Amino acid sequence: MERTEFLVAGLAPPISHYADAVRFGQLLFISGCAPVDQDLKIVGEGDPVAQMRQVLDNMMQVLLAAGMGFGDVLKVTVFLTNADDRIAINEVRREYFGQARPASTLVEVSRLAIPGMLVEMEAIAGSPVTS
Repeated sequence: MERTEFLVAGLAPPISHYADAVRFGQLLFISGCAPVDQDLKIVGEGDPVAQMRQVLDNMMQVLLAAGMGFGDVLKVTVFLTNADDRIAINEVRREYFGQARPASTLVEVSRLAIPGMLVEMEAIAGSPVTS
């Protein structure tokens, strides 16, 4: 199996030594997506719903670069600075994922990597084996 790293054009450059995603075989491991624009500025300051929308827009760019979509996402981990925001952000998740329901873990954290971030999401996606 080959290992392929993705640095997606149009996204902010990684703030550390990592790729936006790594494909290994049929699996795609997506790094934590932040609610930032391509200039690394927070989108939706103070608004977890607006931030989740930006997170999912950024994740969509990663998925598309790998030839996938939200229906291919198998597992997500959501990091929130306030777990009570879960209900509000779930509506946004439904918009993007539609009928697809990935396995999911939510973790409340004291802070995230960039000041002002309220939410971050990582994912694992998979594409069917074709012969």
